[in-house]
Amino acid sequence: MKIAIVGCGNMGMAFAKSFLQYDLVKKDDLLLIEKSADRSEALKAEKTGVVVDTISARISDSDLIILSVKPQDFSSLQEALRETIQPQQVVLSIMAGIPIATIQEKLNHRLVIRAMPNTPAMLGMGITGFTAAKEVDLNNLRKVENLINATGRSIFLEDETMLDAVTALSGSGPAYFYYLVKAMVEAGKQMGFDDSVASLLVKQTMLGAFHLINNADKSLDDLIKAVASKGGTTEAALKRFEEGELADTLIAGIKAAQTRATELSKS
Repeated sequence: MKIAIVGCGNMGMAFAKSFLQYDLVKKDDLLLIEKSADRSEALKAEKTGVVVDTISARISDSDLIILSVKPQDFSSLQEALRETIQPQQVVLSIMAGIPIATIQEKLNHRLVIRAMPNTPAMLGMGITGFTAAKEVDLNNLRKVENLINATGRSIFLEDETMLDAVTALSGSGPAYFYYLVKAMVEAGKQMGFDDSVASLLVKQTMLGAFHLINNADKSLDDLIKAVASKGGTTEAALKRFEEGELADTLIAGIKAAQTRATELSKS
């Protein structure tokens, strides 16, 4: 398979490196299109693939074109893409907020898949929601799914509008997690630990808790109860969280992210 990646920032390169790691594409068959001169030179030094700085006829040789530019940069690229793209090529967009129909219209091209990964994809531990235009056949869909799974796990959604919820829940989700970790580290510092000790305590606690969620045959409520003894320290903390409506605030924030994603997709 030959793949072209338009926009080689963190997410574009997360895909590129995962494909190479699992031998899903050869370096000579991986075309990296990066307009930034400094970034382009760095990619050439890394020898990750064939690096160019403009969209040209070379992209026509690719089986799959991945659009990983910022959404606001798409308009400056669409004309060049429209002139070079071939009818049989599949386009995979990981641009946030741009619907399949818009991409189809701007590129005059029907075979479009849209995905929403998250940043843990850079470690091969991401989760990606994806959906596809009705014109994409099962064979092409399975090929792209296999590629996406090189960055972690994936879930196919029949309803494209649910990608707004994916954006809010898992796409933006790492930032919520970091926010909680930051608050816990700050609590540790206020209780007298220096930053490094507070960070170690919190990060290892989060790591262990994650593995318990994945491996313990218990519900989240049961896991909470296992830590929160009656009248104990954990119960005191949880009571304060409830008084401050922490869960409601988190849920409202995630729903606000979904609303914003929907607004961006219609703009």
